[in-house]
Amino acid sequence: MPEEREPVPVPDFSGSSPAVRRVPVDPPPAASSVPECDCPRLEAEDWDGVESDWSDITFLRTSSSAVLGVPIGYGTTRDALAEKAAAIGATVPADAMILLGSGRFRRPVLLEIENAPAHAKDVYRPGGIAYTRLIPAPWGQMHRVVEETKQQAKEKYGRAPDDTWVWYLTCRTCSTAREFETLILAHFRDRK
Repeated sequence: MPEEREPVPVPDFSGSSPAVRRVPVDPPPAASSVPECDCPRLEAEDWDGVESDWSDITFLRTSSSAVLGVPIGYGTTRDALAEKAAAIGATVPADAMILLGSGRFRRPVLLEIENAPAHAKDVYRPGGIAYTRLIPAPWGQMHRVVEETKQQAKEKYGRAPDDTWVWYLTCRTCSTAREFETLILAHFRDRK
C-alpha cells in the first residue's frame, strides 16, 4: 500500500514562489492496531450513563500513596489486595473493578471481590447505586471529567454523590490507542 503524503511548504529563499515537497504521514491507529494487553474492555451501552445497583457488590479496601493526587504504586496496591482476598477466602473476579477515590496524599482504593466472609477486616459493602460514565480522560482532563460526572449525577438524582470513584481501564501500552478510556462512578449510599 503506498504511503499517504501530505504537502508541506518548503521555503524558497530565491524569491520565487514556495516549492512543495511530500512527506510521509502516519495514519491514525485503527481499532485493530490497539496493542494487546489484559486491560478491561467495557461496552458503552452497558456502562455509559447507566445506573447500577450496588446492594450486592463487595470490595476490599485500602489506601494508596499519592503525590499531589497522582497515585503511586497502584499496581502494587492491587496485587496486595488480591493477596488479602485470597487470605480471607474471597475471590477476585476476572473482570474485577479496581476503583480509586480522591485525595492529594492518600487515595482510597477498592478491589471488587466475591464470596467474602461477613465480618472480615477491610471488607466494604457500600450498597446504594452508582451512576457511571465511560469516557476518555487524558492526563490533565481527569478533574474536569470527574466534575462533569458529579454535576450530571447531581442533576439526575437531585443531590451530590456521596463518593466519586475512578476505574482506569487502560495501561501504558494501550492508553493512547484507547484514548485513555476511563469509567467514572458517582456513588449514592442508601438514605435511611
